Amino acid sequence: MTTHRRWTLARRPQGLPQADDFRLEEYDLPEIRDGSVLVRVDFISVDPGMRSRLSADSYAPALSLGATVESAGIGTVLASRNPKFEEGAKVWGGFGWQSHFVSEGRGMQVLDPAIYCGPVHETCAIGVLGIPGLTAYFGLSDLGKPKEGETVLVSSAAGTVGATAGQMAKIEHCTAIGIAGSDAKCAYLREIGFDHAINYKTAGDLIAALKQAAPKGIDIYFDNVGGETLDAAILNMRKNGRIVVSGQIAEYNTTNPRGIRQTLPFITQRLKMEGLVVYDYSAKFNEARAQLAHWIRHGKLSFREEIVDGLENAPNAFRGLFTGEAFGRRLVRVASA
Repeated sequence: MTTHRRWTLARRPQGLPQADDFRLEEYDLPEIRDGSVLVRVDFISVDPGMRSRLSADSYAPALSLGATVESAGIGTVLASRNPKFEEGAKVWGGFGWQSHFVSEGRGMQVLDPAIYCGPVHETCAIGVLGIPGLTAYFGLSDLGKPKEGETVLVSSAAGTVGATAGQMAKIEHCTAIGIAGSDAKCAYLREIGFDHAINYKTAGDLIAALKQAAPKGIDIYFDNVGGETLDAAILNMRKNGRIVVSGQIAEYNTTNPRGIRQTLPFITQRLKMEGLVVYDYSAKFNEARAQLAHWIRHGKLSFREEIVDGLENAPNAFRGLFTGEAFGRRLVRVASA
């Protein structure tokens, strides 16, 4: 028997998630049967976009009470009675906040050693080559459609989605402006190639700060935040500007979302605003991963990871996504170091 630990949803969060919203359970897994594998989960992700599903239906149905909290994960096959998965193989998929699981392999893939080697770490599979990086890739390329010489603004720019989108803008020979919540994060943005970085906590009038950074206006706004930041960007958009709605982290923990208040520029500046759910592009995921990995290997795309040790710390790691303490792609190493 293998002891299994998992975090389940104990109650629906009201506002900022609390420790009591989750329950850590422990029990023994059964022996595997023909066609099944036993997987030890090594790393899991904590994702801000999951917050909405803890309380209500969102891009997918609400997570059921008592269900394992969903997330991406990387694991190792400990035992296999499935010819598709050898013992010792590194695998990834939607594993959830848990230490082990038994599976017939549906939705699970072996990490391709031709991709995940050298500077492309195995954890990239659930980071810059996972949903965050793919969100940036398709959001900017398919919805933003950047053209050389344009100005691209990115909010929550020090996160994996934002940092990837900003670096892609530079690859397309655009000016990249990032908004982040600390001087250290702004320094990081400049280090990876952003032309300007704005600390929204110290900038004062954000509308004026954006005007100073982009005096001719913004062509593309890659929005991960919503709220007041979105309105400030709208007031600085150029004619025919495009707004890509990737996330709304400022709205996830409020029962009364602020929403958009500046709508007149949509008429005067002929703006377009569109949201995306990255899973709509699943048929193109492998093509995008290959491109992202190519950029990493050739020094055009960098990434930052933040590892929290211990499955027991997953709820606090998740909560920290909404308090500004996270810096880069936040992952949890399931077994404490």
